Amino acid sequence: MIADTTSTTSRSTASRTAAVIDVGTTSIRMAIADIDDAGDVRLLSSLSQAVALGKDTFTRGSIEKSTIEECVRVLKSYKRVLAEYGIDRPDQVRVVATSAVRESLNKLAFLDRIYTATGLPVIPIDEAEVNRVTYLGVQPLLKLDPALAAARTVITEVGGGSTELLQVENADVLFAHTYRLGSLRIHQTLEAYHTSQMATRRLMETQIQRVIDQILQQVPPGQSQEMVVLGGDMRFAAQQLVPDWNRNQLTPIPLRDLEELTNTVLSLNEDKLVHKYHITFPDAGTLGPALLAYVMLARAFQLKQVIVSSINLRDGLLMQMATRGGWNEDFSNQVIRSALDLGRKFDFDEPHARQVSKLCKILFQGLRDEHQLDPRYELLLRVAALLHEIGLYVSTGSYHKHSMYLIQNSELFGLSRSDVQLISLTARYHRRTSPKPTHTVFTALNRDQRIAVVKMAAMLRVADALEASHAQRLHELRFSRESGRLVISIPQVEDLSLEQLALKQSGSLFEETFGMPVLLRKMR
Repeated sequence: MIADTTSTTSRSTASRTAAVIDVGTTSIRMAIADIDDAGDVRLLSSLSQAVALGKDTFTRGSIEKSTIEECVRVLKSYKRVLAEYGIDRPDQVRVVATSAVRESLNKLAFLDRIYTATGLPVIPIDEAEVNRVTYLGVQPLLKLDPALAAARTVITEVGGGSTELLQVENADVLFAHTYRLGSLRIHQTLEAYHTSQMATRRLMETQIQRVIDQILQQVPPGQSQEMVVLGGDMRFAAQQLVPDWNRNQLTPIPLRDLEELTNTVLSLNEDKLVHKYHITFPDAGTLGPALLAYVMLARAFQLKQVIVSSINLRDGLLMQMATRGGWNEDFSNQVIRSALDLGRKFDFDEPHARQVSKLCKILFQGLRDEHQLDPRYELLLRVAALLHEIGLYVSTGSYHKHSMYLIQNSELFGLSRSDVQLISLTARYHRRTSPKPTHTVFTALNRDQRIAVVKMAAMLRVADALEASHAQRLHELRFSRESGRLVISIPQVEDLSLEQLALKQSGSLFEETFGMPVLLRKMR
C-alpha cells in the first residue's frame, strides 16, 4: 500500500516543486517538496511501496524479471502523482538506486527497461555519493544543536544492503565509509540455516561483529561522544520507546531501552512481529538484524545512548537539489580536507600542493571564457592539484603515473568513483606526455569527460610551472589576451626566470588545448 502524507498547505509563489525517488533494497520511495529561492525545503508528499529488489540481488545475484516489472508498475504510478503536481521536466525529478541495483549482474538491463517503460533515468549512486547526500541531509540538524555539532559524532544508517558511517566534529567530516553490512543481507544469509533462536542470534552477532572490528580500526572506541542513527528501523524504535515522539527533532534513546526492544523483537518470529507491531512482512524480516547492529555498534563506541534522526536519503537528495547539486562551500571544504588527509598519508609537500591548488583556483576563475567548464570542475581541479605529487611516495621515476594509481585506489569524501577517476587522470597528465589513444583509462571516458580532463591538466601544468620554485611566492595573477596569446602578469616579483623556463617546458598542452600560448611577465 502506498502511504500518502500530502500537505494541505498552499505553495509559495517563489518556490519550485521537485521530487526524488529512491529505488532501495526493500522498497521504492518518493518525496515531493517545494524548494524556495533561499534553498529551504518543505515536504509536500511522501510515498512508499515495497519491492523485493535486494532479495533478488543478494540471493541470486540479479533482479528477476517479475521484480523489474513490479518496479515499472510502481514507477508508473509515481509518474501519475508527479503529473498531478505539475512535475514534468527532467530537472524537477531525480531517481537514484542504491546497493540492490548497483550490485546486480543485470543492472544495465534493469535501467534500460525502467527508462523504456517510464522515461525515468535511474542513476545508481555509489557509496561516496550516498555519504555526501547523508552529510547534506543531517548537516542542518547538527548546526541547530551547538553541543552536538562540537562533539565528535558518529552518524550511521544500517540499510538493507549496506551501512553508511560518518564521523563528524565541528561540521568537519573526519571519516566516511560504506560497509557491506545490511539488515536484508543478514536476513537472507540466515534463511539458509535452520537453527534455534539462540543460534540464529549468535550468527547475526558474528556477522555484525566482523564489520564492527573493521570500523574500530578506523574509528577507535572512546573517540566518539555521540551517535546519531538514521533509518526506518530506528524511527520504529523511537515510536515504540518515546511517547509523543517528534520526528522533526533529534531524540535521545537510552541504550538499555534500545537493547530491551531489540531482545523483544528478536524473540518473536515474523508472524508475531507483524501482528504485534502492525508492520509489513519485509520490515519484520529485517527489523531484528538492524536493531541488533545499532546496539552492538553503540556498545563498541562505549556509548550509553543513541540519538535518533528522521533524516533519510530522500531528504539529502532534496537538499542537494535545493543547493543546485550540493557542491557548495561547506561540501567543498570537506572534500579539500579529505584530500589533504590523503596527501599527508603519502608524506606530500603540503605547502607546495596548497600553493598549486590556490593557483589552479585563480586560473579556473580567470579563464572561464576559455575553458567553459561546469563550476564543479573547479573542485576536481583543486583536488588534483593537491594530490598531483603523491606518487613521489612510491618513486621519483614516472611519479605522475604512481599519483594516478594512488588516487584511483583511494577514497575521497563525497566524490563518486567517476569524479575520482577524472582527478587521477588530471594528476597523471600534469607532466610528461599528453593523453594518447593507447591510454585506455583515458579513452574509456566519454567525450565531455576527456575534454574536461585535458582542460584541467593544461591548467594544472601552468599552475605547477608558476610554483616551480616551491617557495609559494606568487599570490596574484593578472590575465590579458594579446595577439592570440594569454598573458599572465605577476605583480611584486622581480625575477620570474625559473617560472618562465618551467612554463616553456610544460606549456605546450595549454596551447594545444586552448589554441594560444602562455606568456609570463612582470607587471610594470
